[in-house]
Amino acid sequence: MSAAGVLDAPASTDPSLPLFYLGTHQPHWLWQVSFPLFVSRRTLQRRSVKGLRRATCRWALDSGGFTELSMHGKWTLSPGAYVEQVALYSEVIGNLDWAAPQDWMCEPFMVECTGLSVREHQERTVANGLELRSLAPHLPFKYVVQGDTPKSYLRCVDLYQQAGVDLTKETLVGLGSVCRRQSTDEIAGLVRELSSAGLRLHGFGVKTRGLDLYGPRLASADSLAWSFQARRSPALSGCTGHRNCANCLAYAIGYRQRLLRRLSTLHHRPTPVSAQLALWTA
Repeated sequence: MSAAGVLDAPASTDPSLPLFYLGTHQPHWLWQVSFPLFVSRRTLQRRSVKGLRRATCRWALDSGGFTELSMHGKWTLSPGAYVEQVALYSEVIGNLDWAAPQDWMCEPFMVECTGLSVREHQERTVANGLELRSLAPHLPFKYVVQGDTPKSYLRCVDLYQQAGVDLTKETLVGLGSVCRRQSTDEIAGLVRELSSAGLRLHGFGVKTRGLDLYGPRLASADSLAWSFQARRSPALSGCTGHRNCANCLAYAIGYRQRLLRRLSTLHHRPTPVSAQLALWTA
């Protein structure tokens, strides 16, 4: 057990499987667990600086773009203000692997929300990534590829190339607008094409079926699916104080354990699941 009161677990020894960031609405889990988390700035910004602590796990920051665009049809937070937030979290919380840009999703309903075209969403995504890198080259902002068809994703890659960015040289590139299509053959084919071209991809919102199809071709993925699943079910036996386990750490860890076992079995990897599991203390 560490000094912080968190039970330590060895890191994964199987680099052929994607690093999985468990999505959560509970930012305080950052200083309670030792496995990777995916946390939105929208949940973090509700806390005062005094309410933040050092992370006991590695984590990635979601910019909250889906909520921002669906609610407002535009970004209401300036790139400069976002940089200030990321700098704060990187310094105060620490252990930040990377931060998503203020990207523009390209699902049909999102394009309807903004009144812009898919091409405009892509151009704004590329421009924002470049601006964030320019404003804060010391912060771990990652580029994201957006699109609504395989052809349009490739066009987005070309837009980066035209801007002087070779995505094959990036340590990680986000693949956006796939959450609702992540288990389709179309997205599986796109992942194969992009990964074969040399892109190390992070799959935003890629859940079990998507990981079944192309998990080893991703460098990492995140999912909050466990929370939506738990919201539709009664609380676990032994859980008290809540009607369901949508924000329950016990349920989340159980989901993560099952997912890692499934991936290890499905993709015929010998690594014991205990090598990726982490525990927590009450």
